[in-house]
Amino acid sequence: MADRRSGAAGAPDQGRTTAARAAAIAELLLLEISNLLELYSKRETFTADVIAGDSRLVSVPPPSSQLDTPDKLWRLHAALIQCRGLMERAIAKEDEEMGSGTGEYETLRKMVKERLSFLINMTGELVKAVDGPAMMMPSLNDSVEPDSLTLFELKLWVFRVFTEVDYWAKTAVTILQALPKERVRTTRHRSTRSSRR
Repeated sequence: MADRRSGAAGAPDQGRTTAARAAAIAELLLLEISNLLELYSKRETFTADVIAGDSRLVSVPPPSSQLDTPDKLWRLHAALIQCRGLMERAIAKEDEEMGSGTGEYETLRKMVKERLSFLINMTGELVKAVDGPAMMMPSLNDSVEPDSLTLFELKLWVFRVFTEVDYWAKTAVTILQALPKERVRTTRHRSTRSSRR
């Protein structure tokens, strides 16, 4: 993947600008995935007791307030990558089982996947800008493979995938909106430290 950053890595203005753009993209993703969930729920007419379940599909633990900025960003970035993998599997499996269409649902589903990819690129830039940890990305939770499911179970699994994307979109908005202030503090702290040498 090409590195799109320009100028000095970790420059304060660039960090703030990228964070603000990423937060705006996360807000759009949240709006689009919320609309997709609503459209899907109406289409499939699931009842609350059928869709209840709290197990996560993404194997990355949610960022906590005790983590520093690079670790929060890395966890978010890793989770978004897993969400994209889930979306790709859900779309492919739905198209295989039910045929691909060109309606509002399919258009919105494609938009969510593209917006998610764009957000992944932006969070990747932010991880690099704050010297985030260089760790291997954890693999998807394969405890439920869509290949072994009945059609009804597949529909529920797709709903869970969309719910997972919604959860991480909300998490992204929270982290990225708080990031500019934290980013400035990190940059100032480093500048002060380097000027003492």
